[in-house]
Amino acid sequence: MKSYRQPAGMFSVHHGKLKTLSFFPVAVSMIAFSMITAGRWSPASADDLGKKPAVVASQFIYETAPFPQCHASTIAETPTGMVAAWFGGTEEKSPDVGIWVSRLSDGAWSTPVEVADGVQHQTLRWPCWNPVLYQAAGGPLVLFYKVGPSPSTWWGMRTESKDGGATWSRSQRLPDKIFGPIKNKPITLASGELLCPTSDETSQSPSRWTVHFERTGDLGMTWSRTEPLNDGITIAAIQPSILQHGDGRLQAIGRSRQGKIFTIQSDDQGKTWSEMSFLDLPNNNSGTDAVTLKDGRHLLVYSHTTKGRSPLNVSISQDGQTWEAALVLEDQPGEYSYPAVIQSSDGLVHITYTWKRQRVKHVVVDPSKLELKPIVDGKWPS
Repeated sequence: MKSYRQPAGMFSVHHGKLKTLSFFPVAVSMIAFSMITAGRWSPASADDLGKKPAVVASQFIYETAPFPQCHASTIAETPTGMVAAWFGGTEEKSPDVGIWVSRLSDGAWSTPVEVADGVQHQTLRWPCWNPVLYQAAGGPLVLFYKVGPSPSTWWGMRTESKDGGATWSRSQRLPDKIFGPIKNKPITLASGELLCPTSDETSQSPSRWTVHFERTGDLGMTWSRTEPLNDGITIAAIQPSILQHGDGRLQAIGRSRQGKIFTIQSDDQGKTWSEMSFLDLPNNNSGTDAVTLKDGRHLLVYSHTTKGRSPLNVSISQDGQTWEAALVLEDQPGEYSYPAVIQSSDGLVHITYTWKRQRVKHVVVDPSKLELKPIVDGKWPS
Protein backbone atom coordinates (compact mmCIF):
# COMPACT_ATOMS: atom_id res chain seq x y z
CA MET A 1 0.00 0.00 0.00
CA LYS A 2 1.28 3.46 -0.86
CA SER A 3 1.59 6.08 1.90
CA TYR A 4 0.63 9.74 1.69
CA ARG A 5 1.02 12.63 4.11
CA GLN A 6 -1.31 15.57 4.49
CA PRO A 7 0.43 18.64 2.98
CA ALA A 8 0.68 21.62 5.25
CA GLY A 9 -0.97 24.93 4.53
CA MET A 10 -3.50 23.73 1.93
CA PHE A 11 -6.81 25.26 2.94
CA SER A 12 -9.93 26.39 1.18
CA VAL A 13 -11.12 29.98 1.35
CA HIS A 14 -13.01 30.73 4.55
CA HIS A 15 -16.66 29.87 4.03
CA GLY A 16 -18.19 32.38 6.38
CA LYS A 17 -19.55 32.39 9.89
CA LEU A 18 -21.92 29.69 11.02
CA LYS A 19 -24.86 30.31 13.22
CA THR A 20 -24.52 28.26 16.42
CA LEU A 21 -27.73 26.52 17.37
CA SER A 22 -28.27 25.21 20.88
CA PHE A 23 -28.73 21.50 21.51
CA PHE A 24 -31.03 19.83 23.99
CA PRO A 25 -29.54 16.45 24.93
CA VAL A 26 -32.04 13.73 24.07
CA ALA A 27 -31.64 10.06 24.77
CA VAL A 28 -31.34 8.42 21.37
CA SER A 29 -33.81 5.73 22.34
CA MET A 30 -36.44 8.45 22.81
CA ILE A 31 -35.83 10.27 19.51
CA ALA A 32 -38.60 8.60 17.53
CA PHE A 33 -41.14 9.14 20.33
CA SER A 34 -40.29 12.81 20.75
CA MET A 35 -40.38 13.44 17.01
CA ILE A 36 -43.92 12.16 16.75
CA THR A 37 -45.37 13.64 19.94
CA ALA A 38 -43.83 17.03 19.21
CA GLY A 39 -45.60 17.07 15.87
CA ARG A 40 -42.40 17.74 13.98
CA TRP A 41 -42.19 14.34 12.37
CA SER A 42 -44.69 12.51 10.26
CA PRO A 43 -45.72 9.38 12.18
CA ALA A 44 -45.29 6.24 10.13
CA SER A 45 -49.04 6.17 9.54
CA ALA A 46 -48.94 9.55 7.81
CA ASP A 47 -47.59 8.24 4.51
CA ASP A 48 -47.37 5.03 2.53
CA LEU A 49 -44.52 3.84 4.74
CA GLY A 50 -47.06 3.66 7.56
CA LYS A 51 -48.29 0.41 6.09
CA LYS A 52 -44.95 -1.10 7.05
CA PRO A 53 -44.75 -2.09 10.74
CA ALA A 54 -40.96 -1.72 10.80
CA VAL A 55 -41.07 2.00 9.94
CA VAL A 56 -40.93 4.08 13.11
CA ALA A 57 -41.15 7.53 11.47
CA SER A 58 -40.30 9.49 8.33
CA GLN A 59 -39.92 13.14 7.42
CA PHE A 60 -38.15 15.58 5.15
CA ILE A 61 -35.09 17.15 6.78
CA TYR A 62 -36.22 20.49 5.36
CA GLU A 63 -39.25 21.75 3.47
CA THR A 64 -37.66 24.82 1.86
CA ALA A 65 -34.03 25.81 1.31
CA PRO A 66 -32.01 28.54 -0.44
CA PHE A 67 -30.97 26.09 -3.16
CA PRO A 68 -33.22 24.37 -5.75
CA GLN A 69 -31.51 20.96 -5.89
CA CYS A 70 -29.84 18.57 -3.46
CA HIS A 71 -28.14 15.18 -3.64
CA ALA A 72 -25.80 12.68 -1.96
CA SER A 73 -26.83 12.85 1.71
CA THR A 74 -24.91 11.35 4.63
CA ILE A 75 -25.85 10.85 8.28
CA ALA A 76 -23.98 10.23 11.53
CA GLU A 77 -24.85 9.86 15.21
CA THR A 78 -22.94 12.22 17.51
CA PRO A 79 -23.02 12.49 21.32
CA THR A 80 -25.48 15.38 20.95
CA GLY A 81 -27.74 13.90 18.28
CA MET A 82 -28.03 13.04 14.61
CA VAL A 83 -26.31 15.15 11.97
CA ALA A 84 -27.00 15.01 8.22
CA ALA A 85 -25.21 16.61 5.28
CA TRP A 86 -25.62 16.75 1.51
CA PHE A 87 -24.60 18.89 -1.44
CA GLY A 88 -26.97 21.58 -2.66
CA GLY A 89 -27.03 24.32 -5.28
CA THR A 90 -28.52 25.23 -8.64
CA GLU A 91 -27.91 21.70 -9.90
CA GLU A 92 -25.21 19.03 -9.78
CA LYS A 93 -21.91 20.34 -11.23
CA SER A 94 -22.93 24.02 -10.84
CA PRO A 95 -20.20 26.17 -9.25
CA ASP A 96 -22.55 27.30 -6.48
CA VAL A 97 -23.01 23.76 -5.14
CA GLY A 98 -21.83 23.60 -1.51
CA ILE A 99 -22.06 21.23 1.45
CA TRP A 100 -25.04 21.80 3.74
CA VAL A 101 -25.59 20.47 7.26
CA SER A 102 -28.63 20.01 9.49
CA ARG A 103 -28.79 18.71 13.08
CA LEU A 104 -31.57 16.79 14.81
CA SER A 105 -32.22 18.36 18.20
CA ASP A 106 -35.23 17.94 20.47
CA GLY A 107 -37.04 16.06 17.73
CA ALA A 108 -36.61 18.67 14.99
CA TRP A 109 -34.07 19.19 12.22
CA SER A 110 -32.32 22.56 12.24
CA THR A 111 -32.37 24.97 9.30
CA PRO A 112 -29.73 23.84 6.76
CA VAL A 113 -26.42 25.73 6.96
CA GLU A 114 -23.73 25.79 4.28
CA VAL A 115 -20.49 24.66 5.94
CA ALA A 116 -18.19 24.24 2.91
CA ASP A 117 -17.90 25.57 -0.61
CA GLY A 118 -15.56 25.29 -3.58
CA VAL A 119 -14.32 28.90 -3.65
CA GLN A 120 -10.70 29.00 -4.81
CA HIS A 121 -10.33 32.78 -5.12
CA GLN A 122 -12.44 35.82 -5.95
CA THR A 123 -13.13 34.77 -9.56
CA LEU A 124 -13.10 30.96 -9.36
CA ARG A 125 -15.45 28.60 -7.59
CA TRP A 126 -15.86 24.85 -8.21
CA PRO A 127 -18.77 22.62 -7.15
CA CYS A 128 -18.67 20.42 -4.07
CA TRP A 129 -19.59 16.71 -4.14
CA ASN A 130 -20.50 13.67 -2.04
CA PRO A 131 -20.08 14.57 1.65
CA VAL A 132 -19.40 11.73 4.11
CA LEU A 133 -19.77 12.18 7.87
CA TYR A 134 -17.81 10.11 10.40
CA GLN A 135 -18.09 10.42 14.17
CA ALA A 136 -14.77 9.44 15.77
CA ALA A 137 -15.10 7.64 19.12
CA GLY A 138 -14.27 10.23 21.76
CA GLY A 139 -13.19 12.61 19.03
CA PRO A 140 -14.53 15.09 16.49
CA LEU A 141 -17.22 14.70 13.86
CA VAL A 142 -15.28 14.56 10.59
CA LEU A 143 -16.73 15.65 7.25
CA PHE A 144 -15.05 14.41 4.08
CA TYR A 145 -16.14 15.82 0.71
CA LYS A 146 -14.86 16.51 -2.80
CA VAL A 147 -14.27 19.73 -4.76
CA GLY A 148 -13.63 20.09 -8.49
CA PRO A 149 -15.17 20.43 -11.94
CA SER A 150 -16.10 16.74 -12.28
CA PRO A 151 -15.65 13.30 -10.66
CA SER A 152 -12.63 12.68 -12.90
CA THR A 153 -10.88 15.86 -11.76
CA TRP A 154 -12.08 16.45 -8.19
CA TRP A 155 -9.91 16.27 -5.05
CA GLY A 156 -10.57 15.29 -1.45
CA MET A 157 -11.29 17.74 1.37
CA ARG A 158 -11.71 17.41 5.12
CA THR A 159 -13.18 19.51 7.93
CA GLU A 160 -14.22 18.66 11.48
CA SER A 161 -16.58 19.73 14.24
CA LYS A 162 -16.00 19.42 17.98
CA ASP A 163 -19.55 20.40 18.94
CA GLY A 164 -21.75 17.95 17.08
CA GLY A 165 -21.88 19.87 13.82
CA ALA A 166 -22.71 23.33 15.20
CA THR A 167 -19.40 24.88 14.09
CA TRP A 168 -16.68 23.62 11.77
CA SER A 169 -12.94 24.05 11.29
CA ARG A 170 -11.42 25.53 8.17
CA SER A 171 -11.42 22.91 5.39
CA GLN A 172 -8.16 21.22 4.50
CA ARG A 173 -7.21 19.55 1.23
CA LEU A 174 -6.24 15.87 1.34
CA PRO A 175 -3.00 14.67 -0.27
CA ASP A 176 -2.90 14.12 -4.02
CA LYS A 177 -4.44 10.78 -5.09
CA ILE A 178 -6.33 10.56 -1.78
CA PHE A 179 -10.08 11.21 -1.96
CA GLY A 180 -11.27 9.96 1.44
CA PRO A 181 -14.54 7.97 1.54
CA ILE A 182 -16.04 8.59 -1.90
CA LYS A 183 -19.75 8.36 -0.99
CA ASN A 184 -20.32 5.92 1.88
CA LYS A 185 -19.12 5.87 5.48
CA PRO A 186 -15.77 4.45 6.59
CA ILE A 187 -15.37 1.84 9.31
CA THR A 188 -13.03 1.66 12.30
CA LEU A 189 -10.78 -1.40 12.25
CA ALA A 190 -9.63 -3.33 15.34
CA SER A 191 -6.29 -1.55 14.93
CA GLY A 192 -8.04 1.79 15.41
CA GLU A 193 -7.37 2.76 11.79
CA LEU A 194 -10.10 4.23 9.63
CA LEU A 195 -10.77 2.21 6.46
CA CYS A 196 -12.38 4.32 3.74
CA PRO A 197 -14.29 2.79 0.82
CA THR A 198 -13.43 4.83 -2.23
CA SER A 199 -13.17 4.77 -6.01
CA ASP A 200 -11.97 6.67 -9.05
CA GLU A 201 -13.47 7.73 -12.38
CA THR A 202 -11.05 8.56 -15.19
CA SER A 203 -11.51 11.23 -17.85
CA GLN A 204 -10.91 8.87 -20.77
CA SER A 205 -13.83 7.58 -22.85
CA PRO A 206 -15.23 5.25 -21.71
CA SER A 207 -14.33 6.30 -18.18
CA ARG A 208 -12.64 3.58 -16.14
CA TRP A 209 -14.50 3.10 -12.86
CA THR A 210 -12.25 1.46 -10.28
CA VAL A 211 -12.56 0.67 -6.57
CA HIS A 212 -9.77 1.05 -4.05
CA PHE A 213 -9.49 1.51 -0.28
CA GLU A 214 -7.71 4.16 1.76
CA ARG A 215 -6.74 4.04 5.41
CA THR A 216 -5.64 6.55 8.00
CA GLY A 217 -4.61 6.13 11.62
CA ASP A 218 -4.91 9.79 12.56
CA LEU A 219 -8.32 10.84 11.20
CA GLY A 220 -6.99 12.07 7.88
CA MET A 221 -3.52 13.51 8.41
CA THR A 222 -1.53 10.58 6.95
CA TRP A 223 -2.81 7.99 4.52
CA SER A 224 -2.10 4.78 2.64
CA ARG A 225 -4.10 3.22 -0.19
CA THR A 226 -4.47 0.07 -2.23
CA GLU A 227 -4.07 -0.07 -5.96
CA PRO A 228 -7.27 -0.28 -8.07
CA LEU A 229 -8.99 -3.64 -7.53
CA ASN A 230 -10.71 -3.96 -10.91
CA ASP A 231 -9.87 -2.96 -14.48
CA GLY A 232 -12.71 -0.44 -14.64
CA ILE A 233 -14.12 -1.77 -17.91
CA THR A 234 -14.95 -5.49 -17.57
CA ILE A 235 -16.43 -4.53 -14.23
CA ALA A 236 -16.90 -0.77 -13.94
CA ALA A 237 -17.53 -0.21 -10.23
CA ILE A 238 -17.55 2.73 -7.82
CA GLN A 239 -18.91 3.85 -4.42
CA PRO A 240 -18.45 0.74 -2.22
CA SER A 241 -19.90 0.15 1.24
CA ILE A 242 -18.06 -2.05 3.75
CA LEU A 243 -19.70 -4.96 5.61
CA GLN A 244 -18.06 -6.67 8.60
CA HIS A 245 -18.47 -10.43 9.06
CA GLY A 246 -18.28 -12.26 12.38
CA ASP A 247 -15.22 -14.24 11.31
CA GLY A 248 -13.24 -11.06 10.67
CA ARG A 249 -13.77 -10.92 6.90
CA LEU A 250 -14.65 -7.66 5.23
CA GLN A 251 -16.95 -7.44 2.24
CA ALA A 252 -17.55 -4.44 0.03
CA ILE A 253 -20.60 -4.06 -2.21
CA GLY A 254 -21.82 -1.25 -4.43
CA ARG A 255 -22.62 0.35 -7.75
CA SER A 256 -21.60 -0.92 -11.19
CA ARG A 257 -22.29 -0.22 -14.85
CA GLN A 258 -23.03 -3.89 -15.52
CA GLY A 259 -26.59 -3.87 -14.15
CA LYS A 260 -25.74 -5.72 -10.90
CA ILE A 261 -24.33 -4.89 -7.48
CA PHE A 262 -20.65 -5.82 -7.25
CA THR A 263 -19.03 -7.66 -4.33
CA ILE A 264 -15.43 -8.12 -3.21
CA GLN A 265 -13.89 -9.56 0.00
CA SER A 266 -10.83 -9.16 2.20
CA ASP A 267 -9.36 -11.59 4.76
CA ASP A 268 -6.71 -9.20 6.09
CA GLN A 269 -8.66 -6.12 7.20
CA GLY A 270 -8.68 -4.44 3.83
CA LYS A 271 -5.01 -4.69 2.84
CA THR A 272 -5.69 -7.10 -0.02
CA TRP A 273 -8.93 -8.06 -1.73
CA SER A 274 -10.37 -10.94 -3.76
CA GLU A 275 -11.40 -10.78 -7.39
CA MET A 276 -14.49 -8.66 -7.92
CA SER A 277 -17.75 -10.40 -8.87
CA PHE A 278 -21.51 -9.75 -8.75
CA LEU A 279 -24.38 -10.40 -6.37
CA ASP A 280 -27.68 -11.63 -7.77
CA LEU A 281 -29.15 -8.18 -7.17
CA PRO A 282 -29.82 -5.55 -9.85
CA ASN A 283 -28.22 -2.13 -9.94
CA ASN A 284 -29.43 0.84 -11.96
CA ASN A 285 -26.01 2.48 -12.14
CA SER A 286 -26.90 4.51 -9.05
CA GLY A 287 -25.48 4.73 -5.55
CA THR A 288 -26.22 2.19 -2.81
CA ASP A 289 -25.32 1.95 0.87
CA ALA A 290 -25.17 -0.87 3.39
CA VAL A 291 -24.41 -1.53 7.05
CA THR A 292 -23.71 -4.54 9.25
CA LEU A 293 -26.24 -4.60 12.08
CA LYS A 294 -25.48 -5.37 15.72
CA ASP A 295 -27.20 -8.76 15.36
CA GLY A 296 -24.75 -9.72 12.59
CA ARG A 297 -27.14 -9.34 9.68
CA HIS A 298 -26.36 -7.01 6.78
CA LEU A 299 -28.79 -4.34 5.56
CA LEU A 300 -28.64 -2.88 2.04
CA VAL A 301 -30.48 0.17 0.65
CA TYR A 302 -30.62 0.30 -3.16
CA SER A 303 -32.92 0.43 -6.17
CA HIS A 304 -34.05 -3.09 -7.09
CA THR A 305 -34.14 -2.28 -10.79
CA THR A 306 -31.80 -1.76 -13.73
CA LYS A 307 -33.62 1.30 -15.10
CA GLY A 308 -34.49 4.62 -13.53
CA ARG A 309 -34.15 5.61 -9.88
CA SER A 310 -37.39 4.24 -8.51
CA PRO A 311 -38.17 2.10 -6.52
CA LEU A 312 -35.88 2.42 -3.50
CA ASN A 313 -35.62 -0.82 -1.55
CA VAL A 314 -34.18 -2.39 1.61
CA SER A 315 -32.86 -5.96 1.69
CA ILE A 316 -31.38 -8.09 4.47
CA SER A 317 -28.76 -10.85 4.35
CA GLN A 318 -27.27 -13.26 6.86
CA ASP A 319 -24.12 -13.95 4.84
CA GLY A 320 -23.74 -11.01 2.43
CA GLN A 321 -24.48 -13.24 -0.56
CA THR A 322 -28.13 -14.30 -0.35
CA TRP A 323 -30.51 -11.39 0.21
CA GLU A 324 -34.18 -11.18 1.23
CA ALA A 325 -36.66 -8.41 0.45
CA ALA A 326 -37.41 -6.32 3.54
CA LEU A 327 -38.98 -2.96 2.67
CA VAL A 328 -39.92 -0.62 -0.18
CA LEU A 329 -39.13 2.97 0.76
CA GLU A 330 -40.39 4.58 -2.46
CA ASP A 331 -42.08 3.18 -5.55
CA GLN A 332 -43.73 6.18 -7.25
CA PRO A 333 -42.40 7.89 -10.40
CA GLY A 334 -39.45 10.16 -9.72
CA GLU A 335 -35.89 9.96 -8.48
CA TYR A 336 -35.19 8.38 -5.09
CA SER A 337 -31.49 7.79 -4.90
CA TYR A 338 -28.09 7.91 -3.21
CA PRO A 339 -29.14 6.46 0.15
CA ALA A 340 -27.05 6.59 3.31
CA VAL A 341 -27.69 4.20 6.21
CA ILE A 342 -26.44 3.77 9.78
CA GLN A 343 -27.60 1.92 12.89
CA SER A 344 -27.79 4.17 15.94
CA SER A 345 -26.86 3.22 19.50
CA ASP A 346 -30.48 2.33 20.34
CA GLY A 347 -30.60 -0.25 17.53
CA LEU A 348 -32.78 1.73 15.13
CA VAL A 349 -31.72 2.15 11.51
CA HIS A 350 -31.57 5.66 10.04
CA ILE A 351 -31.78 6.10 6.28
CA THR A 352 -31.47 9.35 4.33
CA TYR A 353 -31.84 9.71 0.57
CA THR A 354 -32.42 12.14 -2.28
CA TRP A 355 -36.13 12.77 -2.84
CA LYS A 356 -36.66 13.98 -6.43
CA ARG A 357 -33.50 16.14 -6.11
CA GLN A 358 -35.71 18.58 -4.20
CA ARG A 359 -35.36 17.47 -0.59
CA VAL A 360 -33.59 15.00 1.68
CA LYS A 361 -35.80 12.40 3.34
CA HIS A 362 -35.05 10.69 6.64
CA VAL A 363 -36.68 7.37 7.54
CA VAL A 364 -36.23 5.49 10.83
CA VAL A 365 -36.64 1.71 10.77
CA ASP A 366 -36.80 -0.92 13.51
CA PRO A 367 -34.83 -3.80 11.95
CA SER A 368 -36.31 -6.34 14.36
CA LYS A 369 -39.73 -5.76 12.79
CA LEU A 370 -38.76 -6.13 9.13
CA GLU A 371 -40.84 -8.78 7.37
CA LEU A 372 -38.55 -10.71 5.04
CA LYS A 373 -39.46 -12.46 1.80
CA PRO A 374 -37.16 -14.45 -0.51
CA ILE A 375 -35.79 -12.82 -3.64
CA VAL A 376 -36.04 -15.54 -6.29
CA ASP A 377 -34.10 -15.26 -9.57
CA GLY A 378 -33.28 -11.65 -8.74
CA LYS A 379 -36.96 -10.60 -8.76
CA TRP A 380 -38.50 -8.52 -5.98
CA PRO A 381 -41.49 -10.38 -4.51
CA SER A 382 -44.91 -8.91 -5.25
